[in-house]
Amino acid sequence: MSLFLLSFLPELVLMAGALVLFFISLGESRSGQARWAALCTALATLGACVACIGSEAVLFDGAYRVDQFSQLLKTVFAFGFVVILVLSDDLPDIRREIQPEYYLFMALSVSGLIMLVSCVDLLTLVIALELSSFPLYFLVAMRREREGQRIQMEAAVKYIMFGVAANGIMLFGMSYLFGLTGTTSLPVLVNKLQSVGFPAPAVVGLSMMFAGVLYKLAVFPFHFWTPDVYQGASNESTSLIASLPKIGAVAVLVRFVSIASPDNHSIVLLLTCLAAASMLYGNLLALAQKDLKRLFGFSGIAHAGYALVGFVALDAAGSAAAVYYIVAYLFMILACFVVICRVSKDGANVSVEDLAGLHRRAPLLAVTLGVGVFALAGIPPFAGFMGKLALLTAALSKGHLALVILTVLNAAVAVYYYLRVIREAWFRDPGDRPAIPIRGMTRVLCMVLIAGILLLGMVPARFMDAISQSLDRVDRPPVAETSLEVLPGSRSHLHQAEHDSTARQ
Repeated sequence: MSLFLLSFLPELVLMAGALVLFFISLGESRSGQARWAALCTALATLGACVACIGSEAVLFDGAYRVDQFSQLLKTVFAFGFVVILVLSDDLPDIRREIQPEYYLFMALSVSGLIMLVSCVDLLTLVIALELSSFPLYFLVAMRREREGQRIQMEAAVKYIMFGVAANGIMLFGMSYLFGLTGTTSLPVLVNKLQSVGFPAPAVVGLSMMFAGVLYKLAVFPFHFWTPDVYQGASNESTSLIASLPKIGAVAVLVRFVSIASPDNHSIVLLLTCLAAASMLYGNLLALAQKDLKRLFGFSGIAHAGYALVGFVALDAAGSAAAVYYIVAYLFMILACFVVICRVSKDGANVSVEDLAGLHRRAPLLAVTLGVGVFALAGIPPFAGFMGKLALLTAALSKGHLALVILTVLNAAVAVYYYLRVIREAWFRDPGDRPAIPIRGMTRVLCMVLIAGILLLGMVPARFMDAISQSLDRVDRPPVAETSLEVLPGSRSHLHQAEHDSTARQ
């Protein structure tokens, strides 16, 4: 049992914190208590993830795998959760009477994402996906209504409808794979499909399985919800939606792509088309945006296409590059949302023009925004440049020259609208806009995010090596599967009892 508790400790801590938040939400006027409970839960989860980095186990009869890959990403999730909670100190656009429920839904969504990266069975994968998705639907709709504006309700409805459609397609694809293999276990499913040469129905099933994941990653054509949800949700909700779910989607894609054989041209063609369409659509429409969150919404679609470039290689190097890039994207986009949350007045949306003269009004915010935006644009020596370089290297090594050229051209297009943001913040006069007071925690947060972007960009080898080493074990069953037996009543426990009884007879 001790092995089970150690392996499952981050999930247990987060679920215990969610339970505490649930009881806090039963009272009235407890928003302050809820925030501190959520922040303590996030910090405790981060500590538990760090403590469990080296643990490996297979739990729940093989449906849940704790390995170096999942533990690494759980640590990233916990860190992102802490950052978003620090951003959410005031929640000016969420009514105080429902703020405890807001923190509860946020904790539930992150718990689903943390479970998602360890799921190696189709059934548990669907449950974790839904647990991470449904609370986000409520977070979008919980934004305070403004006079003559209910854009948050429209955004929430679009988010739900596209999510339901994508999940339906994904479940239909899973049924294809289950019909072909007779199993829901991903490792067993991989072995069976590769032994029969990966028939055409398997390609169709795997392509449809991508739908639920591509929806969370905001890849074309599952992207239509993205700009409206970014614009309609509160700034704090958008910072969560724009960052953590994308890491979960990439983690699931790593396991899904491992099902396909390296020479599967149909999957390569599908991923290539999706990457190209996402980059083109996102970058071209971002050129015309004036609302800053909407701009980052279209930019996020383009960055989802960049991440898919790594998966086109269908090898460990491409998957490692995609994971590295999406982790770097977490730092970059959160740096931008720190600025959005602090520049915003009373939680209102921020336009590009609202950044005018930021270098005088709040120099630290201007530096943070500059680092985040330059990193998103792929300017060296920041993390975005090294991430794109790793993706392009992985794709070029497999001969995808046309896709590499298209990616470079799209990166050049993106520089234009990113420089618009820099121009407003650094080269415009502030006019009558007042100075922005910066609290101590915000200063610490800006420094941490800037340092993370610089470290990921200037010393990427250690991070890439850690990701590559963790990916080496994704397709291998753990050596010590005895951890299954710590759960009395599981099938492994019963099989072992039957075996012992037979041996005694």
